[in-house]
Amino acid sequence: MAESELAIGDVAERSGVAPSAIRFYEAEGLIASRRTSGNQRRYDRPVLRRLALIQAGRAAGIPLEQIRAALDTLPAARTPTRRDWERFSRRWRDDLDRRIATLEAIRDRMTTCIGCGCLSIDKCELLNPDDEAARKGAGAHYLAQPSRREAQSAGRGRVLKATRQSGSVRPSIERRNS
Repeated sequence: MAESELAIGDVAERSGVAPSAIRFYEAEGLIASRRTSGNQRRYDRPVLRRLALIQAGRAAGIPLEQIRAALDTLPAARTPTRRDWERFSRRWRDDLDRRIATLEAIRDRMTTCIGCGCLSIDKCELLNPDDEAARKGAGAHYLAQPSRREAQSAGRGRVLKATRQSGSVRPSIERRNS
């Protein structure tokens, strides 16, 4: 076996990917191997990077079909260069940025109103009075990152009012008279 070639066990050990998953990725056309005269798989070292990117993509929730499409842009007959990898990463950048924004929004909004209709959090009365988010359809509408325009228009037609009752301040929303 050439020093630059790896058996499936070596690839599994170095990549942390189970041999069954390596065979699956090969069957799906995501990676390639050559066969020895004894019909054993041999992989070139660059397969380790492909496997790492497959695993990273899966961990980020990128569908296998999109991972395959991105990998298909890489040269099959030679080891990918830095430029090849830069082109590859551009295909994922926008999708990853959207996923990151969504995950940050979920993280940051878990303890506030998310527009799901439960009206159980104290801020729901302010941010989603009378479950106005229901007009947008099913789901938690405030979990996704709102656009600047949506954020600016969210409170139009309403006025935040604070009233003092028994020494405490009670916030409320009132409709603005036009």
